[in-house]
Amino acid sequence: MKNRFLKVLISAAAILAVIGGTIVLAEPGDTDDPVVTKSYIVDVVVPQLKAYVEQKMSGGSSDSYSEKFAVVDVSAGQTVIFDEGAEFVLRKGSGTVIGTDKGGIADTTVGYDLANGSEVPANHMLIVPVNDGRGFTASNDVIVMIKGGYSFR
Repeated sequence: MKNRFLKVLISAAAILAVIGGTIVLAEPGDTDDPVVTKSYIVDVVVPQLKAYVEQKMSGGSSDSYSEKFAVVDVSAGQTVIFDEGAEFVLRKGSGTVIGTDKGGIADTTVGYDLANGSEVPANHMLIVPVNDGRGFTASNDVIVMIKGGYSFR
């Protein structure tokens, strides 16, 4: 009976020694450390996240992108193509809608779709639903407010 107790005690001591040694030898911030430290977040996660966001932002098809409405001057004959979700308001001048087989540009002010070739109404909130080449061609010099991605052709 004493032999059995002694074997169990020695086995338990050996297991505790291995676990204790692992804990003592683990470096904080190491890949084996299960606790996430502030330095790990600052030194590893944040730079990776910044690189990912910059890659996604630069990988788009836009020449420009604005999270707020930006006032943009468009010369006569110039074409503006919008990314999906872009919003714009024609403030001065006139233009012709460029639509696709899937539809045109949503005029949310009056609630209908502007088909290919129709006139862009002034001071109406217009939204481009998908990134498939929709936009407008300026008939004369235009001032337009744009929120979202766009490019010139």
